[in-house]
Formats: sequence, C-alpha cells, structure tokens
Amino acid sequence: MSRARGALPDAAWVRGMFSRVAPRYDLLNHLLSFNQDRRWRARAVRRVEQVLRRPGARVLDLCCGTGDLLLALEAACGRAVIGCDFSSTMLEQAQRKRSRSLLVEADALQLPLADASFDLVTIAFGLRNLTDYRAGLAEMRRVLRPGGYAAVLEFSQPPNRLWRALYGFYSRRLLPLIGGVISGSWSAYRYLPASVSRFPAPEELAEEMRVAGFREATFERMAGGIVALHLGRAG
Repeated sequence: MSRARGALPDAAWVRGMFSRVAPRYDLLNHLLSFNQDRRWRARAVRRVEQVLRRPGARVLDLCCGTGDLLLALEAACGRAVIGCDFSSTMLEQAQRKRSRSLLVEADALQLPLADASFDLVTIAFGLRNLTDYRAGLAEMRRVLRPGGYAAVLEFSQPPNRLWRALYGFYSRRLLPLIGGVISGSWSAYRYLPASVSRFPAPEELAEEMRVAGFREATFERMAGGIVALHLGRAG
C-alpha cells in the first residue's frame, strides 16, 4: 500500500512503515542526510541546555524512534529521560543502544502522562507524521509545566528558490531510490518528501504553537532551510 502525495498520514500505516524500516533506520538517516542529522540533533540539544540544567528537570522525547535524540538529551543532562513512541520495533532498536531512559509505547496524541509534569518536551522529525499535528502540539502543551519548553525539530522547505529546487530533486528522485533499495520499503521513502511538502512552513508552525498555548514561539532554519527548529515556552 502506498501513500498519495499530499494525503494525511494514517496512524496504522505510519506505524507499520516505521516497523519495516527500523533495522536500517539509523543507517539511512545518516546516509541520506550526509551525516548532518547528528549535527541537527546536537544543535537542538544545545538550544535547550538551560532547561536541561535545571535541578531535577523532567524531560520527555516524543516519537523517539531509535533513540538518537534521547541519548543526546541523556548525555547533556546527565540523567535518564522518558522516551515515547508508538512503534514497538523502533523502541526495541532504542533499547539496544543501552539507553538509561524509560521507554514507553504510546501514541503522541494520547499520552498516558499527567498534566504539567515535564519541564521539556522534544520531538525530532515526528510531528509531521501525526494524524493531527495541532492535537500533537496541544498534547505537548498539556504535559508541560508553566515555564517549560517544547522543542520541535522538523524537515522544511528551503526559502531560496534554487536551493529548494535542488533539494526537491534530491528528495523526490534520489532519496526514494536510495532509501528503497537499502530498506526494501520503497513506499516509506516516497512518503517522506510527500509528508514534508504538505507540512506547514516554519512561520505557520510557529503561529500554530502560539495558538496551542505556547509563548515566545520562535524558529531557526538549518542547512539552508531543509530543517527548522522551533522552540516554544509554555504559558
């Protein structure tokens, strides 16, 4: 089964897709991003260091996948955090990395977590895969304490026309070919550029965060706009 370009994600299909690609997920992330995904995550962690340094700060990583951001957050704060994903196969991959964190299999739209219980909630390359990203932002806001922060790292469209065209050719033509050959799941890597193209621009997502109850919602672009990091403070 394949996804039509621009179609909204179906939760069962997305879960199955990630389960299929989990064994090669890290390899393809590093290969297809030319190893820049490590730098993007590291930069995101640096931007939230002030929260990680808070004594006893509680941290939640949503859509944690195989745990790369989770491990970076652990290293930065020196203690375990909580990782959540709805794919048990992805969580198994994360567990193999010997993370100290508590891994929870749960839907990011219906978290089994108390209101106002975290100082920081992160999500890397997962918000666009939710069936309702606005509901996802609202759920992130729900579990954050007043003054807590949300950090959203997500793919975007470069603002420069030439760079956007070059990236578009790569993401629509080469990326699905490489990803399909290595993972064996052609539909998964055709879905990726389609999911990026339908996702809101950084300015729009920042406004959606404000609507969801975040103050001081800001963003910065990376890699010429291929990726954007959004930060929002809970009111």
